[in-house]
Amino acid sequence: MARAQSGRVAHEPGSGPASPAAIQICEGTVRAMEPVTALAGDTVVDVTDILQQTQVMEVLDKLDRELVGLRPIKTRIREIAALLLVERMRSTVGLTARPPALHMSFTGMPGTGKTTVAMRMATILHRLGYVRKGHLVAVTRDDLVGQYIGHTAPKTREVLKRAMGGVLFIDEAYYLYRQENERDYGQEAIEILLQVMENQRDDLVVILAGYKDRMDTFFQSNPGVHSRIAHHLDFPDYTPDELLAIAQLILSDHMYRFSDDAVIAFRAYLERRMAMPHFSNARSVRNAIDRTRLRQANRLLARGGQITRDELMTLEGQDIRVSRVFRQTEPGGAATDA
Repeated sequence: MARAQSGRVAHEPGSGPASPAAIQICEGTVRAMEPVTALAGDTVVDVTDILQQTQVMEVLDKLDRELVGLRPIKTRIREIAALLLVERMRSTVGLTARPPALHMSFTGMPGTGKTTVAMRMATILHRLGYVRKGHLVAVTRDDLVGQYIGHTAPKTREVLKRAMGGVLFIDEAYYLYRQENERDYGQEAIEILLQVMENQRDDLVVILAGYKDRMDTFFQSNPGVHSRIAHHLDFPDYTPDELLAIAQLILSDHMYRFSDDAVIAFRAYLERRMAMPHFSNARSVRNAIDRTRLRQANRLLARGGQITRDELMTLEGQDIRVSRVFRQTEPGGAATDA
């Protein structure tokens, strides 16, 4: 799964033409800043033609392929894309096309795909003419809030300058507000952010992300922020079957695979790991795969002799069962993905 580094700009790679046969968008889509085709009088708009021009279906299909599960999230993204497409079509026939509110809140546990969806959303908005560049700038509190008087405003404005024309993704956004600390400068960053969200919403989309309960508290304490958020998407945890499917996708990308016994062992690993503290869904699965590959490498080298291509590709059950997750964990003991 794609993950944007804090404070870094993530770009969606270019892609080829979209298939007209994939017209499955739910309802609606965004206005174009510049109409794709100048139409006059009582005319019609060809949906297939618009989809080919924007190639937005390719992005949606890629999202389906990259992310296991998350059906409610994918449905909502398709609905937003549909709204934007219809607004684009309205603008081509001279109908009023007022830019819809697009600032969003993504809530859920770590590793549920929030950053990946934000990256795809940036690409969709760009292809439909709602942002100029289509890049994603992912930041946290440290990128926005200074440590002394006069430091926060320039830091926040610099981040906003880099994000203009794209999407600003603020992870763990609730850390911007620390009510218990009167000398905290996070409120200054929030005030600057609110101004930009209102006055430059045609050139920047802001996505606030974090744990749902903490984001709810953040919105209650900052009603001005909540009133500017049009779309609240809650990312569900993955099921064990979905996590296994994610593991197999990761393995396939790196030309590995599980043996039959490894599938059984990894299911057992997931049952135990999901019950431990600090479980991070797909992120924990990726960590577990990395450690399993380390154990496989050590096992093969310790054995010596000739090693077949199939052996180099296959992770065995024993590579998984030696994990500390299978040992009895003391109450309150720290959990790891090891």
